[in-house]
Amino acid sequence: MRAAVWRRLLPVVFSTQNPSILHNVQRGMSQDASVVRLKYYDRKDAFLEDSIKVKNPFALFNDWLELAQNTPGVDEPHTAALATVGADGKPSNRFLLVKDFTPEGPIFLTNFGSRKALDITVNPNVAVSFYWLPLRRSVRVEGVAEKISDAEALKYFKHRPRTAQIAANTSPQSEAIPSRKYLEDIQAGIQKKLGEDTEVPLPNWGGYLVRPYSMEFWQGQTDRLHDRIRFRNGPGVESEVDGKIVHKGENGWVYERLAP
Repeated sequence: MRAAVWRRLLPVVFSTQNPSILHNVQRGMSQDASVVRLKYYDRKDAFLEDSIKVKNPFALFNDWLELAQNTPGVDEPHTAALATVGADGKPSNRFLLVKDFTPEGPIFLTNFGSRKALDITVNPNVAVSFYWLPLRRSVRVEGVAEKISDAEALKYFKHRPRTAQIAANTSPQSEAIPSRKYLEDIQAGIQKKLGEDTEVPLPNWGGYLVRPYSMEFWQGQTDRLHDRIRFRNGPGVESEVDGKIVHKGENGWVYERLAP
């Protein structure tokens, strides 16, 4: 990216940082990127195992999510990056809104013709990452995606605004199209056909539940000794418990600290 563009963006991106750092980065764009640092937690605020009241990742996630929802500056706490891998072995990543976080795992919605859905068809192993910058916290979820029922999908669909329902019928998600006008024409045709009161039909669209087998909780530390605590479940994991490295959690989960 051109230096002039960076100079316009940096005051926004680093508005919470030390002004002298911003000045130095603006003045010399070739400067070592190590000076571009955010302040994280101090050692006295480290994320320790003893602070986890319930040794279950779902309970911990809900605590962190609730805090994110009530923290100024976290405008979309349900935003996450979803990573998939297709039949060609190539990864793909995109941001989306996690519609719900159930006792079984997160749920997201999509067109079944989208790249993410096609990837999941051949490889259901996915990763979902949340990052809440003002909290300097992140959660990584790794698991297996499976379709939710049509009845559940329809319930979610009906809760969407009518304009969003029509948009879901309009867009052949992930397909190459000639122009924006192409979509707008399709949208106008659907609106004309349905009028104001006709129920919007459910398109080739639905949801996926990600059943986690790993959930990692990360908290940034100013000295770069970041805190990482990972929960795992699955066949045989409880046999790894030694009370020193791997610890017994609840409901079949084990947890361990990872080096940053």
